[in-house]
Amino acid sequence: MKIDGSCHCGAITFEAELDPSSVGICHCADCQALSASAFRTLAIVRSDSFDLLTGTPKHYVKVGDSGNPRVQAFCPDCGSGLYSCGVEDKPAAYNLRAGTIRQRAELAPSFECWTRSRLQWVTEIPGARQFEGNPNA
Repeated sequence: MKIDGSCHCGAITFEAELDPSSVGICHCADCQALSASAFRTLAIVRSDSFDLLTGTPKHYVKVGDSGNPRVQAFCPDCGSGLYSCGVEDKPAAYNLRAGTIRQRAELAPSFECWTRSRLQWVTEIPGARQFEGNPNA
């Protein structure tokens, strides 16, 4: 599925090719804090299918609950979170922030990860695969 999106102010735009089954919810404490919400909705795209069209994101490197350093990219003007990825020059994938994707209404989460950190008032998404921690572990 072809997707496109931008930060809130429109300074940074992107496009990518996305497998809709790669959309999920992360309940880890880092995603809760960095999104200022109960969880973060993400869409994982391969690096070779992601194109940054305009703007230059600001990067912040955070060591995740997995122990791996992760780049957190956001717009330096409006502060919108854009993606996370590995710290290498050409990461394997980008975890796009689903709220920045124009087609977000079509992207139902197929999995939930770090459910052991899920806030007790957040309910499980029916039919979504559940992972207590990292789904790739």
